[in-house]
Amino acid sequence: MSFEQQSQKASEKIHSGRVFSSLPMPEGVEALVIEASVGPLTAIHAPVAEGVKGKGTALFIPGFTGSKEDFYELFALLPQRGWDVWAYSQRGQGDSVAPSGIESYGRDQTASDALEVAAIITQAMACDGIHLLGHSFGGLVAQATVIKDPSPFRSLTLMSSGPHGWPGRKADIRERLLNSGGVDLWRLDNPDKADWPDDRLDPLQRFLRERSERTSTDQLIGAIDQLANVHDTTFEVKDTGLPALVFHGIDDIYAWPQEWQHRMAILLGARYEIIPDAAHCPNGENPVPTADLLDDFWSKH
Repeated sequence: MSFEQQSQKASEKIHSGRVFSSLPMPEGVEALVIEASVGPLTAIHAPVAEGVKGKGTALFIPGFTGSKEDFYELFALLPQRGWDVWAYSQRGQGDSVAPSGIESYGRDQTASDALEVAAIITQAMACDGIHLLGHSFGGLVAQATVIKDPSPFRSLTLMSSGPHGWPGRKADIRERLLNSGGVDLWRLDNPDKADWPDDRLDPLQRFLRERSERTSTDQLIGAIDQLANVHDTTFEVKDTGLPALVFHGIDDIYAWPQEWQHRMAILLGARYEIIPDAAHCPNGENPVPTADLLDDFWSKH
């Protein structure tokens, strides 16, 4: 099959999607669906801004309880800096396909999805390598992805993510979900607002409730099991030879110990940065310096 035929075949796996829930999508961002082996994975894409010289392509993987919408603020900024950016909701997240069974959400499955999405984008856009970013749990998926096959990627960025988990991590949430009788996590955490009509909630809260309703309980439990895995993949990531960036917000103190993230960066030979006025989600809490950092790092690789 010729390169042109491969590109056309990959393009057929990407088609227009629908904006999910009530959050307004930034100008220049489009909703898409990527037809992967597991089924349709919903995605967002923001091409390089008109009149700006393109620098490359980046793919974002969201974290625990997250989805592609977590990157809206960055996707409003990075195309102005020359980046063609993509994000997808992982299997079981939000409006992406949700296979049944906790066993459908292991490390190999989520990494295989990321590799497949990267391959489809690479062929459809004829780009020369992708910068991969994983946020929190998405960082674990990103690490497993590059260990599985680093060849599609130019670099690895771990945002608010650590080298491994620890026994019993999020065990209380796991138990609540197993005993919830199908009640979603947002309603478990917000029982007083569980049955409020939409007009009593602001757009963000409406979005969080709808995303939680649509997110698979099996996916959340599978993600928790990955987050509790004590296997440290730092040296396996280092062996890929990919340039790496590790960063988090200055007030990010709950998801992973900051000293773990710093030590991981040292062992990887990675760049290590701290975003001011941000905690676990610098992508939304302080997006401008986050976009500047990504632009600077990716531009060097």
